[in-house]
Formats: sequence, structure tokens, C-alpha cells
Amino acid sequence: MREKLYVGPKLRSLREQQGLTLDHCASRLGLSPSYLSQLETNQRPVTARVLIALSRTFAIDPADFDADDESRLIADLREASADLALGVPSPTLTELKLAATTAPAVARQFLALHRAYRGLDERLKTLDEALGAGGSAASGVTGALITGIRPEALLPYEEVRDFFHYRNNYIDELDVAAEELAVRLGVGSDADTGRLLEGHLRQAFGVSIVRTAAPADADLLRRYDPGTRLLTVDRDQSESTLAFQFAVQVAELTFGQLLEAILADSGLRSREARAVARVGLANYAAGALVLPYIRFAAAARELRHDVEQLQRRFHASFEQICHRLSTLQRPGAHGVPFYFVRVDQAGNITKRHSATRFQFARFGGACPLWNVHESFGHPGRILVQVAQMPDGVRYLCVGRSIVKRSGSYLRPNRQYAVGLGCEVTHAHELVYADGVPLDGPAVPIGISCRTCERENCHQRAFPPLDRKLVVPVNERRLVPFALV
Repeated sequence: MREKLYVGPKLRSLREQQGLTLDHCASRLGLSPSYLSQLETNQRPVTARVLIALSRTFAIDPADFDADDESRLIADLREASADLALGVPSPTLTELKLAATTAPAVARQFLALHRAYRGLDERLKTLDEALGAGGSAASGVTGALITGIRPEALLPYEEVRDFFHYRNNYIDELDVAAEELAVRLGVGSDADTGRLLEGHLRQAFGVSIVRTAAPADADLLRRYDPGTRLLTVDRDQSESTLAFQFAVQVAELTFGQLLEAILADSGLRSREARAVARVGLANYAAGALVLPYIRFAAAARELRHDVEQLQRRFHASFEQICHRLSTLQRPGAHGVPFYFVRVDQAGNITKRHSATRFQFARFGGACPLWNVHESFGHPGRILVQVAQMPDGVRYLCVGRSIVKRSGSYLRPNRQYAVGLGCEVTHAHELVYADGVPLDGPAVPIGISCRTCERENCHQRAFPPLDRKLVVPVNERRLVPFALV
């Protein structure tokens, strides 16, 4: 294990779910009741022998006891507490770790309250702007406030992001179902995936498919009319994108009840969040359908996660391959834990998933020293970087710019940068590590300036929210302030 592993709340929850007393559970595990009590209260870390006994007793994968969820929770707590800036000292990292390990339910409730605070804060700012500008906008915003719309409903994408984030970016029931369908249809063989799925839509569901040129002022990729069973797609999309759009429609028509069951158990409270999540789940199923788990995971290891080689084998885009690599977390068949991110030219993170301890900023921009931003200056070139986060964990970071072509001179292309990375302990399984001194100098990066504690960063945009600063009058440095 990388570090001491504390599993108290999870162990206690498993024991209570099975209705076991402390004595009975200790007997089944071959432990003394006092030792088990110490494990449950996080007074002692779990050993390798006990971890094996736990996995056998409760019939779960040992990886389910990993501390990655806890690391995510700590990082989220740290950013949320710094973001509040209430004029009182922020909790220390030690205190946040204690909250995450001993009272995770309280910690998650704190994050929910912070989301509500952020939502109300944004609404009040909008109201101030509307009142300042005058006009009908002000009455509309005021009316929305008066109706008492719940603040959590204002941030559906954040709700959905957290849903996938805390499920480790892996939806087992959907992934398995999509893979079984892929095997039945022969997806992943030498057959053209797009044509195969197009034929399945026609034969299994009676769907008529029309490929048409989208108007110059339209951004339509796919439209389905349930009444006429007519599926319209933009004919100018790339073959890999068309195949994905067909896969999304197959997923919607095949797994509709499963999607609803997952949503019902998701804990998402707002209607908007559930709508966003359904789209995300359908997209997830589509990715699992065109890149079936077992075959894709085996190919990834065989090709040492060479994204371009995987593109050729599966006739998929660079982004599709990277995204799928970040989801290979099936119990008993784990792949390399990756993070995946997509960034636009303004630095906005438009997609983000992580099966690693790597954390993304919830608010504000990402670290400018991260090579994903540099990718825009090297079109089409794959950049490799060894980076180190403030917690000391090193990552092998891969970045590349991509262009999503519109297929028409009259419609603009879309440009993004894609980032893929893993901890250096897994780097030997990646072709991108060849010739890279993994134990040499690393680029010191952070989550974002607002939470990064590095004091000597020449790219710091502004001070962290939980630190005081001193601005010297008689000298000027690259960063015009010092942290205290």
C-alpha cells in the first residue's frame, strides 16, 4: 500500500448493513473485538492481512477500501473551506483529514451547504447586476428569487460532476450491460462500428436514419423523433463521431429503464441535474459500447496505452480513447487509474474525470504550469510532463491539442486540449514514459492558485484564500506580494 490505510467508517457501514454485532464480526474476521473497534474508529490502520480478510468476509474488491475517495473528499473540503473566506481561520489540513476519515457524512453535508452558498451567492450577484442595469431583467431575476427555487438546483452540472466523481468515474451496471450488447452485436471486431450500429438501429428498433448537411448557423449533431422513429445526423461529422452518436441512440433505446434506475438511486435532487446526468449516462454507455471493457482494457495494456495505436485499432478519436481509459475501474479487472480532462482555449475545463488522487479545481482556473495548457501552442503534438502536486504525489501528464472539424468552411471548428495522466507508480505501463526520467526534476503544479500553498511560484496569479499576504512598498518581484 502507498500509505497507511484507515477504513473505519466504511468498515462500520459494511458491518451494520449485514446486521453484525462487533463481537460477531470480529469472530468472522479472526480479530479481537477491541482491535476491530480500533479499526472502526480509525485509531489503527488496516494491515494487508486484515484487508484480505475484509474483502473475503464482505465479498468486495480490496480496492474498494482504497483511500482515493477520502483523498477526493479532503481536497474538496480544502477548496470549499478556502473559498468561503468568512474572516475566521480555515481548518488546517490535519483537521480536514480528521473530518473526512471520521465523519464523512458530516463532511459531505458541509460540501452540500457550500454548494448552496455558492448558488445563492451567484444569484445575488446576478440580481445586483440586473438591478444596476434596470429594465425587465431585474423583475425576472427578483421573481426567481422570490419563488424559493432551491439553491442546489442552480448548479446541475456540479451535482452531476460530483455524482461521477464519487463513483470513481465508473458505472458498473451500465458498463457491463453495454459490453454484453457489444459482444452480441460484434462491436470491436474488424467490422465498421458505425455501420454496425446504424444497421442495428434500423433492424432492432425500426429507426430511419437521415444524414443531412447541417445549416451554416446550426450546431446539430443528432436529433431523434420518437414519434416517427426518425434519426437525423450531421453527415459532415467524422466517422468516429458518427459511430458515437449512433451508439448514444442505441443506448437510449436499449438501456432506458436501466438509466432511470441509476438516476433514481443517484441522490441527485434537482430535475435539471437528473436531466444532465441522463445525458452523461447515455454518453457513458455509448463509450462502453464502442469500446467494450475487456477487449479495450486488454488492448490498452498490450499497446502500453499508446492512444494513437488504440485509435487505429478501434477506429475512435483521440478524445474518445482518453476518456475511455479513465473509466477502466471495474472491480477485479482494474486498469491503470487515469485522470482525463478537456480544456478550451480560455482555460475552462469542459470535461473532467479522475480515477487517481489528482484533483481538479472547482472554482477558478487550473494551474498554468500544467502541460495541458501548453498543448495549444503545439498543435497535434503530444507533450509529456512529470508534475508534482503539493502533496508530493508525482504524475506522468500527457497533453495534446485536438480540433473538432465542422466539415464546412462556413461553420467554425472547435479547438480543445486533452490531458491524460497517471501517478508515476503506474508510468512504466505507458509508452509515454519511455526515456522520461521519472525520478528526476518534476514541474511543481497545484490544483489552482486559490488553494495552492506554494510560496515561490513564478506563475502565481493571486494569493491563496486561506493565507494572509504582505505587499512590500520598496521592492518589486515577479509576484508582487509575499505569503505569511
